[in-house]
Amino acid sequence: MALVESNLLLSSPRRNWSEMAEILILVDQIDGRLTRASTELVTISKRLGSPVAFVVGTGAESHLSEFGVMKIFRGSAPEFEVHPVAPVVDALALLVAQLSPSAILIASSAKGKEIAGRLAVRIGSGVITDAIEISSELVATQSVFGGSTLVHSRVTHGVPIITLAPNAVEPMASPAEPIIEDLEVRFTQSTTSARITSREPAKKGGRPELGEAAIVVSGGRGTSGDFAAVEALADVLGAAVGASRAAVDAGWYPHTLQVGQTGKTVSPQLYIACGISGAIQHRAGMQTSKTIVAVNKDPEAPIFEIADFGVVGDLFAVLPQATAAINARKG
Repeated sequence: MALVESNLLLSSPRRNWSEMAEILILVDQIDGRLTRASTELVTISKRLGSPVAFVVGTGAESHLSEFGVMKIFRGSAPEFEVHPVAPVVDALALLVAQLSPSAILIASSAKGKEIAGRLAVRIGSGVITDAIEISSELVATQSVFGGSTLVHSRVTHGVPIITLAPNAVEPMASPAEPIIEDLEVRFTQSTTSARITSREPAKKGGRPELGEAAIVVSGGRGTSGDFAAVEALADVLGAAVGASRAAVDAGWYPHTLQVGQTGKTVSPQLYIACGISGAIQHRAGMQTSKTIVAVNKDPEAPIFEIADFGVVGDLFAVLPQATAAINARKG
């Protein structure tokens, strides 16, 4: 059974999905504040219909109301904390049965994709991952083949499950007074068979998370392992720092900050590539950035083919000048 159709079938009669359609979204919170990915889910769901949020734990209600969520279902059972993703799948499946939503939106993180896949099997629906745009008719746009091709597709069986790529939309607040309800879920034995025995918080610095940052400054082979200039520019811009595969393979920067096909895919408002040649592997992870600036001393570097602005020069000369100029402007 084909669960996803291509744009060849998009000439079929159209339905106005926004008329009172409920869009179920899975949101994440950190200390009572929504993640940026979650605020993007809320923003895009409001374009499609009336957002209904499921959130594990309490504390994010006021933030959800700031962004216009009309209904909030909270999962406060201890099973959500001591077991992996299966309890969340149980909760979403229950809400699908109760609400019959027009679509389900989830963030395109590793956890989000696992939940989406499990939920698709559970409720017999199709799933689309890494959407960068969703139309009012639930047609998802994906960037594939290293960003060289855009695909328009939609789910044709069951309730559409779509995961949204980070930085796909700009979050927009619009206050609402939501209905809040605690969701009671009966968990099966298979759901609780796997148990989380310990947790270790990720080590975080003062910079934004790479996957959610609006600005990313990345360094590559051209840094020769010295990321000081890259970090200084990132800090003055309030940006995240990324690295190419060559840089992380050389041990110059952590693999967790690799941008590329085998690393993280980012789509910030501004991406600055410093000393990065622009191989297809790297381009696959950043080509959907809204504005791309490249700094490279090789005028033939492939990165210039996709850059909106390019500087041919030594990054160790260019970046300090840019950092100083930005500091002067801020001052």
